[in-house]
Amino acid sequence: MPARDLYCSAWFQKARAFVERECAEWFILSAKYGLVEPDQVIEPYNETLNDKTVEERREWSRKVVQELRPRCPAGTSVVFLAGEKYREFLAPALVKRGCRVEVPMEGLAIGEQLRWLSERMG
Repeated sequence: MPARDLYCSAWFQKARAFVERECAEWFILSAKYGLVEPDQVIEPYNETLNDKTVEERREWSRKVVQELRPRCPAGTSVVFLAGEKYREFLAPALVKRGCRVEVPMEGLAIGEQLRWLSERMG
C-alpha cells in the first residue's frame, strides 16, 4: 500500500496532516526502505532504527543522504519531525551540504509532540 497509508499511529496521522497542510514536498524516513515518497508502495514491516547499532545508523544515514542529494541542493530548508535516531547523522550531513535544518519538536516527549502538532492544526 502507499507509504502514507501504511503508518497508522496517532502520532504519524497528526504529523502527516501537519506536513500535508504545511509543506509542498515531504518524505517518510523508513528504517527498512530509507527515504520513501508518500505515494510509494511498500510492504509492511516491523523495523526501527532504535534497534540498530551506531554503525548501522551511520550507514542508513549515508544511504538517505544519497537519496536526498537530487532533492536537497544547498540552501534547501529541511524540517525533521523524526526522532533522534533518525536524524542524528542525517541532519549534520545535510547541514554540511549547505541545507538549513529545523527540528521544531526537538526535546519534546511524545505527548508533548502530539499536543504541538494538534495546536498547529487549529
